[in-house]
Amino acid sequence: MSTALYLLLAQSLLGAFDTLYYHEYRLQLPRQPHAHRELRLHAYRDAIYALLLATLGWVAWQGWLAALLLAFLIAEIAITLTDFVEEDRTRRLPPGERVMHALMGIVYGLFLAQLFPQLLRWGRLPAGFSPVHHGAVSWLLSLLALGVFLSGIRDYLSGQKRKGDTN
Repeated sequence: MSTALYLLLAQSLLGAFDTLYYHEYRLQLPRQPHAHRELRLHAYRDAIYALLLATLGWVAWQGWLAALLLAFLIAEIAITLTDFVEEDRTRRLPPGERVMHALMGIVYGLFLAQLFPQLLRWGRLPAGFSPVHHGAVSWLLSLLALGVFLSGIRDYLSGQKRKGDTN
């Protein structure tokens, strides 16, 4: 499980860089009228990451809850693929951002490959949340969860505002 958590940390740090450098600094995406759909997709994906980051350091998703967690992981893939299409429809991505997205996709795939055996083990246990602790990693995941949650709220509100700008 520790490898999966380290990959989740790496994914979160890559995502933070992508958001802060490309979306906020370079492109000022929250201020772009065409970005309302993309920002809402980012907000939905951020909600999933906030859930993952806030829980995986502290609890095991057991029984049918493991399948629910898997559903969230699959939803993240669907949101990301939809986001790729939306980005290509509305703007030209800088080469570095395109590379960053490819790297994040690779890391996410590695994360899923490492997490999946654990999900199978959890799925065989009685349903519920069982406490776990991974030392400093648990606390770091929680801190990142807060940042992703706040970023998601900002993206959602910006997306709603931009949606009004395009009507």
